[in-house]
Amino acid sequence: MVTVEAPGAPVFWYEGAMSLPTATLGRTGLTVTTLGYGAMELRGPAGGRGREIDDATAGRILNAVLDAGISLIDTSPDYGRSEELIGTYLAARRDEFVLTTKCGCPVSPDGRPTSGEHVFSRENVRAGVEQSLRRMRTDHLDAVQFHLSPSWSTLMAHDSVAELQDLQREGKVRFIGMSGTLPAIEEHIATGIFDVFQIPYSALERDHEEIISRAARAGAGTIIRGGVARGAPVADPERIRRLPGRFAEAYAARRERFERARLAELAEGMTPMEFMLRFTISHPDLHTTIVGTANPEHLAANLEAAAKGPLPDDLYQEAKRRLAAA
Repeated sequence: MVTVEAPGAPVFWYEGAMSLPTATLGRTGLTVTTLGYGAMELRGPAGGRGREIDDATAGRILNAVLDAGISLIDTSPDYGRSEELIGTYLAARRDEFVLTTKCGCPVSPDGRPTSGEHVFSRENVRAGVEQSLRRMRTDHLDAVQFHLSPSWSTLMAHDSVAELQDLQREGKVRFIGMSGTLPAIEEHIATGIFDVFQIPYSALERDHEEIISRAARAGAGTIIRGGVARGAPVADPERIRRLPGRFAEAYAARRERFERARLAELAEGMTPMEFMLRFTISHPDLHTTIVGTANPEHLAANLEAAAKGPLPDDLYQEAKRRLAAA
């Protein structure tokens, strides 16, 4: 029996690794579980939005992720101490998971996480990758994605892609990716350069539904973020009120969509979170979706939901019909 110690008492939640569905991450050939782990929740209070997390809890969560069979972890230099914690607690298990991160993020002189403007110069791209390698105590990154969907013209002006390709030839980066959004992602796909795309998508945010399929048809791997709409259907109203204005408004809008489409009626026997996650993994061109948490009970619930696989097709189609009507 595998346990995760939560504050107070141990949480017992599965016996051995979960039987999670897997997929091939596009032309990378990498096999990934359809549920990946997004390590942003390990950032702590960085950026004013994270929650405090102590090192021991972070270590238990990260090891529980691998013990459960999850085979992809996604992070970024922007996520506070996330990369450092991955290096501290998972360096000895590096061959057990696919590791993806971002570039173009601010790099501080002392190599510590910082905030500021994203810069896509060759110098900053290289400095960011070298910094990530040191923090995560690894000699290679499976995929490095440009953060914040910079335009193709921005990347060309800075020769940014060429720098990642140099790092690829040096063996420090295996595949080149883009954390992309509309409208820039359409041109990113057309270039044929990117092996992996990280794309936002959930039942409540379907703007990129067709883009996911276009990326997959182009041969790229698809990593979906926001697959449970950041928990909007069940988010604590008091926590929402404490968020900066635009984030609070976004949560409220997602919750309204959930209610207007009467999705709770379709989720009989499922929690809203299970329904949301299984809706996301029902997308036929999704390879993996990264869901982050620092809560062992939430991790357990995500694992159980993902192990059940996609929604039945008739339920999936009815949910899409209701969402379109709403």
